[in-house]
Amino acid sequence: MMRRRVGRPGLIGVAARTAVVAGTATAVVGHSQRKQAEKADTQAQAEAYQQQEAATAQQQEVDAAVAKALAAQQAQAAAVSPVAPAAPAATDVVGQLERLAALQTQGILTPDEFAAEKAKILAG
Repeated sequence: MMRRRVGRPGLIGVAARTAVVAGTATAVVGHSQRKQAEKADTQAQAEAYQQQEAATAQQQEVDAAVAKALAAQQAQAAAVSPVAPAAPAATDVVGQLERLAALQTQGILTPDEFAAEKAKILAG
């Protein structure tokens, strides 16, 4: 039979007990830190989600206001009587006559050719 020592524990016993206590403390601290980090991460995600929801709601409000303003603008434009388009034919006739006059001045058209083309343009 082995004899048990009575009194203070030996050096190996003290070292073993210290290692167990230190390991347990490390495990407890690590677990606490992980839990705190998880809690902070969850809270940060919740805050980010709330901010995203607020931004989405704000964007929807802006979109609705823009759509309302656009509809009002379109209604106002529809209510205004349409302006009759300018007569492009008159401007075109003047332009054609000016070109013919320039061709006659350059000597490309004779006075008879000029008179014939002018009559065609004025006849429409």
